[in-house]
Order: sequence, then C-alpha cells, then structure tokens
Amino acid sequence: MILHALYDYYQRKSANPDAHMAPPGFEWKEIPFILEIDAQGNLIQIEDTRDGDGKKKRAHAYLVPQGAKKTSGVVANFFWDNAEYVLGVDTKGKPERVAEQHQAFVARIESLPASALSDEGVQTVLHFLKHADLSTLSRYAVWQEITETNPNLTFRLHGDTDLVCQRPAVLAVMKAELSEGSEDGFCLVAGEDDEIERLHTAIKGVWGAQTSGANIVSFNLDAFNSYGKTQGANAPVGKHAAFGYTTALNHLLRKDSTQRLQVGDASTVFWADQPTELETGMVDIFGEPPKDDPDRNVRAVASLYKSIDSGLLEKDEGKTKFYVLGLAPNAARIAIRFWHNATVADMASRIRQHFGDLAIVRSEFDPPYPTLFRLLVSVATQGKAENIPPNLSGELMRSVLGDLPYPQTLLAAAVRRIRAEHEVTYVRAALIKACINRATRYSNSNMKEELKVSLDESNTNAGYRLGRLFAVLEKIQEEANPGINATIRDRFYGAASSTPVTVFSTLLKLKNHHLSKLENRGRAVNLEKRIGEIMDGVGDFPAQLPLSDQGRFAIGYYHQRQDFFKKHDTSNEGA
Repeated sequence: MILHALYDYYQRKSANPDAHMAPPGFEWKEIPFILEIDAQGNLIQIEDTRDGDGKKKRAHAYLVPQGAKKTSGVVANFFWDNAEYVLGVDTKGKPERVAEQHQAFVARIESLPASALSDEGVQTVLHFLKHADLSTLSRYAVWQEITETNPNLTFRLHGDTDLVCQRPAVLAVMKAELSEGSEDGFCLVAGEDDEIERLHTAIKGVWGAQTSGANIVSFNLDAFNSYGKTQGANAPVGKHAAFGYTTALNHLLRKDSTQRLQVGDASTVFWADQPTELETGMVDIFGEPPKDDPDRNVRAVASLYKSIDSGLLEKDEGKTKFYVLGLAPNAARIAIRFWHNATVADMASRIRQHFGDLAIVRSEFDPPYPTLFRLLVSVATQGKAENIPPNLSGELMRSVLGDLPYPQTLLAAAVRRIRAEHEVTYVRAALIKACINRATRYSNSNMKEELKVSLDESNTNAGYRLGRLFAVLEKIQEEANPGINATIRDRFYGAASSTPVTVFSTLLKLKNHHLSKLENRGRAVNLEKRIGEIMDGVGDFPAQLPLSDQGRFAIGYYHQRQDFFKKHDTSNEGA
C-alpha cells in the first residue's frame, strides 16, 4: 500500500514538467563544483555552483544519471562522482584505493557504445581525464576545499549550457539501457510483468539515518530470505516501480521540501492523489513557524477551519485520498513509525478535532494552536528537544491523524514534569485536557467533553476540585504576603496532587493564618466563600489520586488561576 501510493505520486508529479521529478534512470543531485573544459580537453574553470554564506552554502541541483548503489566496493557513477573518483584525488590517505576508483570512473565512460564515444563532449572529457595535471589545479581558489571535503564534481563543455551527461548522445544511451531489461517477474506494486529490482535505491533525508541513505525494502542477511530467494526477489518490485517509489520518497524528503515535517525522531511526509492545499499546508499547521513570520501557523489553521466551515471540503477536493508517512532510522534500514491514509475531508476534520481538544483558556500572548514540537518539548526534561521521550512523537502523530486517544505516556509525562518543576504551563494544561477528554470520549461516545475550556464550577470530580482549592489557597498566601518568592506550590504541589490527605489539612490551617493578615476583610470573606463552594461535596480528602485525577487536579488548578486574572465585579469585596 505504501509503495503503491508513492509510485502513483511519482507518476502524477512526473507528468508535470514544473515538478522537477527525475525521469527513469536519472536523479536530481546537488553538484557543488563543475569542471568546465574546452574542445581540446583543457580545464577553463572550476565553477562554484553554491549560494549562501559560510556553512549555509547550498549547491545547485542538476539532473544527472542515477547514482550507483555504493557499498564497500568500488562502483563509479556516470559522468559525475566525488573528487576521488573523478580526479583521483586522495583525500583519505588511501592512494591505492583512490587510483582504483579513478580507473573505474574512466572505464565507465569508455564502456559507452561507439555512437556515444564519438560525441564531442564525451571525447573531451576522456581526453581531460587521461591527460590532466592535478598539480596545475592548485591555482584555483576552491582547490583546497575540494581536496578537504571530497565534493561531487561533473563536467560541462565550454560554450554549452547543459552538462556533458545531459548531451543527446549520452541520453540516448541511458534510454537504451533502460529498455534492455527483461520481464523476469511480476511486480507486486505495479501489478504487471517487469524486471525485478535486486537492490532498491537508498532513501536519503531521514533524520538520524546513515548519510549515505537507508532502505525500506532490504534483505541483506540470509535470515531474511525465504524459499531460496535472495535480495529483492523476496519482495518482487519491478525496476520501474522501484525507481518510482524511491524517487518520489527522496523528492518528498529533500532539504527544501514543503511536504516534510520532523516530528521528534520521525521524518514525516505528506502527499495526496491529486493536488490539494493540505499537501503543503500540513507543515504550516503542525510545524514551527519561521521567526520572520510567527503567525504562519495561526493562518494555516484558520484557513483549514474556514475550508471546513464553508463546505469546500465537501466537494471533489475533500474526497481526494491523502497520505501521511512517518519514517525513523533503524540501523541500515528505515522503520515505518506510522502510516495513515484517509480523504482530505476526514484528515482535515481530525486535525480540527485535535486543536479543539487542546483549546483551553490562555493569555493573549500564548499561541492559540500549539505546534507538535511545543507540545512534545513541554514534557521533556529541561525543555530540551533531545530529551523528548523516545517514540512519543510518533505515537502522538498517530493519535492526531487516527482520531485516537492520546498515548497514556503523554499524560504521564506532562504530570511528571509539572510535579518536578511545580509549574502548570499553558501547553501542559492544554495537553492534559486533550488527553483526558479524548480518553473519555473514546470510552463514552455520548460525552463529547469532560473538561471545559475555562473554569467549570459544576465539575464535581475530586481531583479537579482539589486543584481549584489548591489554587485558592495559593492565592490567599500571595495576597497575604505580597512579593513572596516561593508559595505553597513550590513545596506542596507534588503531595497535594498525588496524596491529598497528607497535606490539605495542614494547608487549610495555614490558610487561616494568611487570611488574618488580609486588610481587606471583604476580600477575605469572599475567598472563604470560594473555599466553601469548592469543598462542597468533596468529603474526605482522598488518600491517593490516580494518574487521570492528577491530570484533573492540574486542570482545576490552572482553570482557577486563570479565572483570578479575569476582570470581575469587585463591588462586593469591601473597600
């Protein structure tokens, strides 16, 4: 299903010349330096194709013959490769191996049929490779960088706009090689006879995977083989389908892709059967907005809401199939972290439900739609991305897109961070509310929402009420001691939210002392009334609160604190 959807996407994009999807046998490759040579095979210049400054320099991408799948052996690419292969420059202290690599590069070109070898560009490249004096290249400013970084190089004939590998004679050879394959099997992706691909092209761009690329389909050990078959024959995928799905996935994972999002350790890509705004909109909805446009996320979500409310997604676009694929590194392979497919309308509805579940009272400075990164980092130790619990990002994304309850580990992580740091932040409160409401709705479809957006005085849950009570007791302490540095939250929050019976009696006695210090007696009376209203129906303090009620405690505390910041009628609070 995954490979078939990617292959269909390749076919759709390749039909659009503006999509820059490589045709069979080719790939888009960043080439930092181009060796420009004249008709006699003399080097005219080394062109630096990179833009930007310092470490942000980015090489221009060119359409070149698809690179060979390299392992520990020596395998040369066609008319382009790194400096060791192209020029025989030893950058790693292995002169014998470099000489072998260079010979393989030259031999690859010399193996062309006579029709291609007679081409002026091909002859010029061969002449340069056989007679070039590397010592003369040191006069070029970029030569030292080339010898240090071993970048990709290719050739262009002086006066041409295309590379030598893009000349008609070379293209004709490439097309002929592609048509020579024999239909020796049945492709399970395309559903037709084709030559079975033995080794699939590596997938690059997955965060944490090998820089040389990794594979989704791979059989590199005997234990993975079945019925005497080896490598790709165990899962027969034709050459055309294998090229299509790998090219499509590499296209989606490229550096400047607008359809790629990093969610924790999962590199996530999005695409659809037909062009739709949601393909590129997902990154704006869930991703971090750029510093120069901090409201991009808000506009993207607002646009999604508008599309749903106006009925646009009830038309043909809403019926379009939409796909989400999450990939994570796994040694030399790529693991499928999650896979979702639904219509655009269904996906949009699930995203809206996600943000609806997160909605909670907030200050005007807090973002209305927290990004996935902000949600995950809020439960990480010290608020650092590297401390986000493993697999949690994939589980969260799976819950959002599948309209499933959020993982219990997410609720536990949020409660744990609050107890450790004694701070119920907006994002943590939103997460806890969403976790509890989703779990409640999943177990009881008749209850759409247990925890409200703002203070709910009718909520009789013991955890929620005790959280409100704790907030009021802290407020009394703050008003009795203006400018106090540490409150009861810093000392008692952990015990109050987990084992209430051990601390609330003490806190209520301490409250009497704080109330006696208030000069505004009307205010003191109102706070006493508030405590009485909250405790009505609580009964005995629980010996322990389960995890879900610890979450409700946090929401009750957060709601009550936010309610204190609202402008209320103070006419009855005394002078």
